[in-house]
Amino acid sequence: MLERIQAKLAAKQASGEIERRNREAQERARLFIEQPKPVSGIATVTIPRTFFFDPSVVLERDIADQTGRIIIPAGTRVNPLDRITLSRRLFFFDGRDPRQVMQAKTVMEKDGAAVKLVLVAGSYMDLMRNWNRRVYFDQQGELTQRLGIQRVPALVGQEGKRLRIDEMLPGGSR
Repeated sequence: MLERIQAKLAAKQASGEIERRNREAQERARLFIEQPKPVSGIATVTIPRTFFFDPSVVLERDIADQTGRIIIPAGTRVNPLDRITLSRRLFFFDGRDPRQVMQAKTVMEKDGAAVKLVLVAGSYMDLMRNWNRRVYFDQQGELTQRLGIQRVPALVGQEGKRLRIDEMLPGGSR
């Protein structure tokens, strides 16, 4: 039986089938990495809107220091923006839409390091190569879902103790 398996492997090696399958697997992996699956449920803005997100959470368990002393008891409402500020705004966009890509480029050129570019679809690798700048991807839609973003392009920034989210027309101005 082992000889038959070895003979089949040798035949596949000689025919080039193993190498072909390896190349196909590498290409599938490259595409998966360079063009992640688009975030589902995100559409293009047709009517601009602005809304706010309160990032406060209610703690489900006590927070203790290294000695076990309770610092914040369970049930306490905590807003991270009471202690930190959002260092950069976030610009969410669809990299498959040329209007949104140009809008992201405009935002990037105007705001520089003060904005993080976040894709919901398209190839972040292509944009990083073209712009020589880091572009993020909203993996499985975690950020858009948490922030309540349903349409892009959208710009997120801090306003007081909450986040302001502007869903704007593609190619339009802020």
